[in-house]
Amino acid sequence: MITTNCPLPFTDSDCVLLAHGGGGRLTHELISGIFYPAFRNPLLEQDHDGCVFPVEAGRMACSTDSFVVDPIFFPGGDIGDLAVNGTVNDLACCGARPLYLTAGFILEEGLPLSDLRRIVKSMKAAAERAGVQIVAGDTKVVERGKCDKLFINTSGIGVVREGVRISPDRAQPGDVVICSGPIGPHGITILSARESLGFETNLKSDTVSLNNMIAGLLDSIEDVHVLRDPTRGGVSGTLNEIAQAAGVEIILDEASLPIPDAVRGASEILGLDPLYVANEGLVLAILPEEKADKALAIMRNCPEGKGAAVIGHIGMKGKPLVKMKTLYGNYRIVDMLSGEQLPRIC
Repeated sequence: MITTNCPLPFTDSDCVLLAHGGGGRLTHELISGIFYPAFRNPLLEQDHDGCVFPVEAGRMACSTDSFVVDPIFFPGGDIGDLAVNGTVNDLACCGARPLYLTAGFILEEGLPLSDLRRIVKSMKAAAERAGVQIVAGDTKVVERGKCDKLFINTSGIGVVREGVRISPDRAQPGDVVICSGPIGPHGITILSARESLGFETNLKSDTVSLNNMIAGLLDSIEDVHVLRDPTRGGVSGTLNEIAQAAGVEIILDEASLPIPDAVRGASEILGLDPLYVANEGLVLAILPEEKADKALAIMRNCPEGKGAAVIGHIGMKGKPLVKMKTLYGNYRIVDMLSGEQLPRIC
């Protein structure tokens, strides 16, 4: 007679096990031991498959984003604060006040639990700085090799007050383009953090939540037309999307672009254009030229906007394109990236 036994799962591992995603005791221990202590709040404590929350007056905004950055830890941040800041900034760029986030985790078998705790702690700190709550979540565990350590999806809800209308199709002749800070540190930092490239730099990622600065801008200036964070595709990709949506020409001034020397140097070595490099703590604001000085003063009064500068203006309506006045006085087209310049940077 042959008998088979189902062994009890090994419970004192210092790494993620497949059983952590099985819905049993280890799943409960993972949630109660790592996620709940970090994210605890009254809405999360409903302890249900979702979250029920009151709706504020105004229009609602929602956004979702997935984060697969490699490496998961890098100078200036990690995949955890990146996941919180990224969705908070997407909501803020809709003109919303971010309120609630959900967090979905895909964990690779073998991920050290110490790394997961560090990332969750980082998410907690980022959420507190942004003034948002993580109110629901999900965890899945996949076999070794089926994902790269850890993937995170965050979705967010925010409220847009009456009178605020932010949309890429609102860019119009007479507007200026303001960039809130240095271009390119995040993408170059991620590249330098990849050991296989053998490339070093002193740059740090610019990942930060922008909602407080943006709220100050919207509180003081009624006719902000466009807000966008130039993540994948960089400044060039984002401005090309705006130009197409509004049917306008956008003219950049190369001399005004806030590109740090370290970013320029690294980009030249690697054969990259900083305008296509991803950013994670940057916003492009488009508004009437007569409001530019006021907007710059507001942004520069915030740590995340102290390097704000006007980098261009909206030209005529017609054929949508982005072009740049170079340092030599001529113009060149700044097209949308046709291939993949920097993989896995957000």
